[in-house]
Amino acid sequence: MVTLAAFTSPASFSVFANLASALDLNQLTSVLSNHTFTTFLLVFAASLAAGLIGALVGLGGGVFIVPILTLGFGVPFPIAAGASIVSVIATSSGAAAAYVRDHITNLRVGMFLEIGTTLGALCGAILVSFLPVGVLFLIFGAVLLVSAIPLIAQHREELPEGVKNDRLAVALALDGTYPDQKLGRNVTYQVTRTPVGFAMMYVAGVISGLLGIGSGVFKVLALDTAMRLPMKVSTTTSNFMIGVTAAASAGIYFARGQIDPLIAAPVALGVVIGATVGAQTLAKLTNVALRRIFVVVLLISAIEMFLHGLGIKY
Repeated sequence: MVTLAAFTSPASFSVFANLASALDLNQLTSVLSNHTFTTFLLVFAASLAAGLIGALVGLGGGVFIVPILTLGFGVPFPIAAGASIVSVIATSSGAAAAYVRDHITNLRVGMFLEIGTTLGALCGAILVSFLPVGVLFLIFGAVLLVSAIPLIAQHREELPEGVKNDRLAVALALDGTYPDQKLGRNVTYQVTRTPVGFAMMYVAGVISGLLGIGSGVFKVLALDTAMRLPMKVSTTTSNFMIGVTAAASAGIYFARGQIDPLIAAPVALGVVIGATVGAQTLAKLTNVALRRIFVVVLLISAIEMFLHGLGIKY
């Protein structure tokens, strides 16, 4: 049996010499020395669960990976954040392809709104030096709590009703149809308040650039509450979008030395398997059940933001 001790031997460590050239070697050596095979399996199991939930609600699992690694395994926050980025890419890789194949993801909506997210992320990166980040965490945590209100009010809504395409949605042909396995039929839907959704995606990008976090929660909120897409379409389209954003960020985390291969490996493996299971599970859930799961995850995200804003380390 191959144990994690084999990975931490001098011979194995040399394999990562080139990868570690951009890393803080003292920090990496400290992390490696604490690895055990049991820890490897526990991280894998926790990541599997995070990937499953992330694939369902369109958030990538990062909202769970950071507290699991920092609280449960004592991993330094920067390394945990790097693993979180890996988990987002893994979730998107494991689930987004399946959702696109099953014709649930709205690619036109996703690519159009990604323009707003990218512009916002650039602005956020520019503004980060001028704004108090702690206060922003508190503000956006409060925004998430307020955003939960309409979701709770609509918790019994299976499909949006009375939605009509706006002019921009007609011009860009953003409406669509997806096969709903649970309902046993194809569901046709339209898209409204497209400019509002685009503006919310810009804000999601700004949040990501300012705070260095994923903005999957805000993406799903924009798609579900503003543009009134069915919940399944909202979460799957968000899953597609976060993979694009995270792929661009991963290089920065690697250059900063915040991706430890021996932590990212079990995280990526567990998340990919969990996301694949999540993709199969989503088809069997109702939109109502999916919205309820999302509300719980949204509240967890809000609590995390408040902890960050208050300077409470976990």
